[in-house]
Amino acid sequence: MDPQPEPGPPPPLEQALHTARALVLADLMARGVAEADVVSLVEDSVAHRRWWAEQWPEGAGFLAGLVAQDVQDALLERYGRWPLCPVCGSGDPHALEVEPELGPDPHWVCHKAGVKVAAVGGLGGTDDS
Repeated sequence: MDPQPEPGPPPPLEQALHTARALVLADLMARGVAEADVVSLVEDSVAHRRWWAEQWPEGAGFLAGLVAQDVQDALLERYGRWPLCPVCGSGDPHALEVEPELGPDPHWVCHKAGVKVAAVGGLGGTDDS
């Protein structure tokens, strides 16, 4: 019987998809909304973005921001704005936005205050959860 070869690292696309999934799930957990139906929204986005990245492999580095935006849009349709801004203590509650919309190193940004709040995946490090 031949020994099984050691599995190598996953292909770059799979690594990028797993990273995007993990970052968005971390933000959902940090904000207390990682229920099963919400996690399903993440999985739907990852499946959709797998196809997208297969068509445009150079875009693999943009997956975290795109999955975050997909989940944010899906949550808005079903539940309301997410994630709410922890910076602005007065006025109407508003959601953070992902910047850049299509680029590497995505962050959650408050456009009202003009500040970066956290990297995608880093909402657990902000004061208001």
